[in-house]
Amino acid sequence: MNLELEIEEIVLEGYSSADRRAVARAVERELARLFAVEGVPPSLFRGGEVPDIDAGGFEAASEAGAEKLGAQVARSVYGGLQK
Repeated sequence: MNLELEIEEIVLEGYSSADRRAVARAVERELARLFAVEGVPPSLFRGGEVPDIDAGGFEAASEAGAEKLGAQVARSVYGGLQK
């Protein structure tokens, strides 16, 4: 199965734009890990595009680094795919 996931926008309030690449890499790593460990969510077996995913929101500690923040974002996205 080939899977292409494109995230158009992630809004992170209170973080500098300099952190965005590090956060994006962390999101990619955690999503890859989740797909490998937890499997492909049933919503993706239908094929075609999933135009919107409600990943919800969360509060991140202000001292959370890019790796921790990216992992939290990825878990929210993965959870949104489970719906």
